[in-house]
Amino acid sequence: MEKPGYTIFTWGCQMNEEDTEQLGLQLEAMGYRPVSDPAEAKVVLLNTCSVRLKPEEKVYSKLGELAAIKERRPDLVVGVCGCMAQVQSAEIRRRAPYVDLIIGTGAIGKLPQLLKAVQSGEAPGTIAALDLPARKGSRVADVPARSILRKPKLKAHVPVMYGCDKFCTFCIVPFTRGRERSRPPEEILAEIQFLARSGTKEVTLLGQTVNSYGRNLPGQRMTFARLLQRISEIRGIRRIRFTSPYPRDFTPELIDAMASLPPVCHHVHLPVQAGDDEILAAMHRGYTVAEYRKIVEQLRRAMPDIAITTDLMVGFPGETEEQFLRTMSLVEEVRFDGAFMFAFSPRPGTKAAAMPNQVPHDVKVDRLNRLIARVNAIVVEKHQSLLERVFEVLVEGPSPRDPALLTGRTSCFRTMVFPGSQDLVGKLVEVRAKEAHLWGFKGEVL
Repeated sequence: MEKPGYTIFTWGCQMNEEDTEQLGLQLEAMGYRPVSDPAEAKVVLLNTCSVRLKPEEKVYSKLGELAAIKERRPDLVVGVCGCMAQVQSAEIRRRAPYVDLIIGTGAIGKLPQLLKAVQSGEAPGTIAALDLPARKGSRVADVPARSILRKPKLKAHVPVMYGCDKFCTFCIVPFTRGRERSRPPEEILAEIQFLARSGTKEVTLLGQTVNSYGRNLPGQRMTFARLLQRISEIRGIRRIRFTSPYPRDFTPELIDAMASLPPVCHHVHLPVQAGDDEILAAMHRGYTVAEYRKIVEQLRRAMPDIAITTDLMVGFPGETEEQFLRTMSLVEEVRFDGAFMFAFSPRPGTKAAAMPNQVPHDVKVDRLNRLIARVNAIVVEKHQSLLERVFEVLVEGPSPRDPALLTGRTSCFRTMVFPGSQDLVGKLVEVRAKEAHLWGFKGEVL
């Protein structure tokens, strides 16, 4: 008899992608198999994002599509998980009353018992699990349950902490993910050791403010820099990445660890958001442009080859043209190696959503287009300056754009595509950059 199927749709960040993997592992342990067509599934989960409006609209659109399937097959279990579930459970019930499960970010590990409750009929109506740790006390041990017995893969994401205590005025994450809490280091190391034995060569450590790791561990003190050192000692792990650090918590100890530990990649995604001190203060970011600039200088002094990428927001409430031009000036000065760029999107429940002087949509679009054009031009210029440079590349497999070529990334997170045989997949090889593009390089294996 064929196993029942499940489908998971995912929107959002790497943490969401990792949560989706955990949901899949739990379903497969219950005897389900992954299927791509929700019409063939017995369980369909939507793992959601609330950082901006657009992914929320996509979720409601997908729920509308699933309504027709649910009407034909009432035994289909439909669940909404993740950040949107955490903060919009009432709206989800109103707009999609046929949803069976609403699972918040802290309850991902409870899927098996929640699914059994739905299928047994013991709890009529929508079942919701939305509990997060209370924001009190200096120590917290309540982290989501997870399976560390993961499928073999060359590259893996590993959460080391959850939640955020920064409360930037534009950001919904402290409300969707809860307070900062760190996983015990022994558990993290055991998971990465298992991955290494299964063939993983690169791990990316995840956290909303990943370099805050260890501050609230019960009964012990472990800095993020010390955690990097412990992971670098695991046999088989050739590369260590992490995302996303918070500028205010970037310490000299962490910079020294990045520079001195061979497996730690020379790339950091360091969100600046804006280049104006008044805007940063209104965002409640906790640092000034000068302080951010100092971190960049320290990183480049310790690692001259480091690639620094960032997040940039335009159109925050009250942003003037002059303040926007200061962000453009910072871009010119720092010359980032890449950036996620977006216009301010008001999130209900955040302070910025209720601020006066909201920037008109057309002004935000104009500023965003100007910013994207300049950042992209700088990235291409930097890539052109690196032509004929030899990079060590971890070969991931055929290029999605051209399966006749292989693709991989450099330590500095630049994409490299090049001709080569399939037996190079999974290996670290030296590749010379021959063509520069916005997305990376075309090269040749030495």
